[in-house]
Amino acid sequence: MLEGWLRAPTTEQRHALRARIVLLAAEGRPSRAIARALGIMPRTASLWRIRFAEHGLDGLADKPRPGGRASSAKYDRSSERRILALLDQPPPSGQARWTGKLLAAALGDVSDQYVWRFLRTQKIDLDGRRSWCVSHDPEFVPKSAEIIGLYLDPPEGALVLSVDEKPHIQALERAQGYLRLGNGRTLTGQSHEYRRHGTTTLFAALNVATGEVRTAHYKRRRRIEFLDFMNSLVADHPDRQIHVVLDNRNTHKPKRDLWLARHPNVHFHFTPTHASWMNQIEIWFSILSRGALHGASFTSPKQVRNQIDAFLANYNASAKPFSWKAAVVRQKHLATRVSHP
Repeated sequence: MLEGWLRAPTTEQRHALRARIVLLAAEGRPSRAIARALGIMPRTASLWRIRFAEHGLDGLADKPRPGGRASSAKYDRSSERRILALLDQPPPSGQARWTGKLLAAALGDVSDQYVWRFLRTQKIDLDGRRSWCVSHDPEFVPKSAEIIGLYLDPPEGALVLSVDEKPHIQALERAQGYLRLGNGRTLTGQSHEYRRHGTTTLFAALNVATGEVRTAHYKRRRRIEFLDFMNSLVADHPDRQIHVVLDNRNTHKPKRDLWLARHPNVHFHFTPTHASWMNQIEIWFSILSRGALHGASFTSPKQVRNQIDAFLANYNASAKPFSWKAAVVRQKHLATRVSHP
């Protein structure tokens, strides 16, 4: 009968495994040898040998499990609708958010395990949090179209620069090294304690066409530092039309811009309000933070500046322009719900 199980193509794999265990045991092999031959644990081989010795073929069948389908059958669509409806309500007083345990307690007749299982099937993550920034600029569409037009189809012969500053980069000295645990394992990492050694401000300009970045270090972020940086950029291209993408910071757009009047070949293009993400230099700042600054230890602002300069040299050696694929500009309105106490 057991050999027939192995030959039959319709035999479930679990029953075929149990048949092999018993047949190998009939050859006189011990449980450990059977386990090595079949790639299972010795206790598994021993379990089915004993079950067969005590109950024969019936011992190779699965025993009925307590609960199982009977316990889950009491939950139906109405239970699921009640869970979803409860999620639309504010959490209990003193709680910041709903959890599976709180939902089960509020429902009264649904287990927290079922709540978690249902939330997983609906891909609802109670711990997940997303943030967004919606631009309500009435000129969002024309401003966005202007900037994306510079990215996709710049004026012939013109230089398009994406400019911004990254202020207050801290020189944090962190205790780093190795930690040996009592069990002999060694971990590498850093202490949560640190010392502050000042800050530095980075101005950067991304050449949209080539991907190369030009930077300068300053102690502060004011109009005077911004114009000094712009003067260095203009000096490199004195007879060329320059289009500069900027955010709406007040140092970038005073009421009377005398500097622009003295430089008619330079044109400023401002991103919509709360849409500085359209400025491509922000992408590079993120790359810089992950590659050179995050988790590093510095004892002075000069060390920070040297680290940035070294990273920049390597980056520019293989720089490529970012692939900007936007074809249609639309203002996205997100449905928001505001909770009032």
